[in-house]
Amino acid sequence: MLSRIALKPVRSAIQPIRLTQTSATTNAASAAVAESPERDLVNFPRPVRQELPGKVRLGFIPEEWFQFFYAKTGVTGPYTFGLGLTTYLCSKEIYIMEHDGNGEPSVKLMGIYAVKKLGPSVATYLDKEVAKSDAEMNAGRDLAIEQCKNRVVAEKVEQDRALAQKMLFEAKRENVALQLEAAYREQLIKVFAETKKRLDYQVEVQNVQRNLEQRHIVDWVLRSVRAAVTPEQEKATLSQCIANIKSLAQQNTARI
Repeated sequence: MLSRIALKPVRSAIQPIRLTQTSATTNAASAAVAESPERDLVNFPRPVRQELPGKVRLGFIPEEWFQFFYAKTGVTGPYTFGLGLTTYLCSKEIYIMEHDGNGEPSVKLMGIYAVKKLGPSVATYLDKEVAKSDAEMNAGRDLAIEQCKNRVVAEKVEQDRALAQKMLFEAKRENVALQLEAAYREQLIKVFAETKKRLDYQVEVQNVQRNLEQRHIVDWVLRSVRAAVTPEQEKATLSQCIANIKSLAQQNTARI
């Protein structure tokens, strides 16, 4: 009976502060309101689900109750209230002492012993199960996050490759320009060689023509001179030449 009466105010006290479950909003307006810069997250923080239970005293009384009494009655307030409430319930026979009431302390002691003895191992096992369940539930999300990260990395690699393609295109343009320059210089060399050949040909033609003209003029002069000289002039010239030679010989002999 006392446990039922004690649980009523506990339920009524817990009900108003029950954490509310929030769902992810897909509406842009709702997201904008939730993430508004005017939201006071200091005085009104977002509700967070507790992973571990809160602190208690005497094994089952929440610490918040003691803090509530401490602000009004001091340190001994909650203990005085609990003792007075128990005395009131027993004196008014609201909590009836039946014949099986003597077994209640033993059951409580057994429960306390079981909690103290088996509680840590059971808590460890349950924590492992909770962690395993959380891992299974978060596996899909973690996989999606990992895939998104891999896609981001792949996208960055592709962007780097795109930048490298620009450099490659520039290098190809430079190579094409060098090839064009090489072809242009090769054509210039060919033009120079062909032009030199033609000029050399013209020079040789002029040289041959000049030699022919010179030879023809010499032959013509010789023929003209030979034709103009008569036999008498030839004999007179020979006689004169012989006389000149003799006079030169006599002069050389006289000098010696």
